[in-house]
Amino acid sequence: MNKREGEGCPRKNADAVQDRDVSGNPSSPVISVFKVFQQELDTKHDKYERLVKISRDVTIESKRTIFLLHRVTSVPDAEDVLNEADVKLDGVRQKIGQIAEELRGEDIYQFHRAFTPGIQEYVEAVSFLHYIRHRSLISLEEINARLVFMRTEKVDPKGSGEALPLGAQVLTFQVTPSDYLLGVADLTGELMRMCISSVGNGDIDTPFQLSQFLRQIHDGFSYIGNTGPYEVSKKLHTLRQSLGKVEDACYTLRVRGSEIPKHMLADVFTSRTTLIDPEEGVV
Repeated sequence: MNKREGEGCPRKNADAVQDRDVSGNPSSPVISVFKVFQQELDTKHDKYERLVKISRDVTIESKRTIFLLHRVTSVPDAEDVLNEADVKLDGVRQKIGQIAEELRGEDIYQFHRAFTPGIQEYVEAVSFLHYIRHRSLISLEEINARLVFMRTEKVDPKGSGEALPLGAQVLTFQVTPSDYLLGVADLTGELMRMCISSVGNGDIDTPFQLSQFLRQIHDGFSYIGNTGPYEVSKKLHTLRQSLGKVEDACYTLRVRGSEIPKHMLADVFTSRTTLIDPEEGVV
């Protein structure tokens, strides 16, 4: 039975023999080509993992900077806190410089998902610092202007055992518009927390400034609508919640501010914001 099947399928048997010859011959051109593919994929995977680790460090340091900046509402000299935040952000930028080195000569969008969480957190931190100092929103061009790095390298010329300086090389990292928008959307949550902290410290002017600023950001995101990235439309709901909480705080200050002692205002706002329907948006 088996002999008849083998005799009736000479083409099939020949293909099987050829496959065994190819798989058992390391010098086969097919095997050589797939080894090259394997090396390329391994190199890309290793670079992706390194970018994920650097992005994680950027996220951690950016969050620490944001926590530091929230102290400006409770310290007598806010400039010391802002200067310390500048130092921390300089360290974050050095880590972003490592990302720029890893992406040198690469397509940034092949590795974008590896480092986008850290970049969004950095945008949130640097925009928060910029708002505290200037009461305005930092632009994408201003952020990218600070992400220019100088790197010095050395080259070993042929026939010489000494390395000669090659000179300074400029590395740049460009934050994508989508990462910028997502970072600004996260900024609104920090501004909402800053509003509640300011009221708790007796500052009743900051909530009204924040309310106007958040309304402008909300209007800008509303113009984008569904034409922007999918993640932006998802965070628009959170932005509306933050704006609603700040406007609720301003309403309480305006209507009942004279009835509630200043040291109890923060507790009142905290209890009121928990009663807001999480599915309720801002009209």
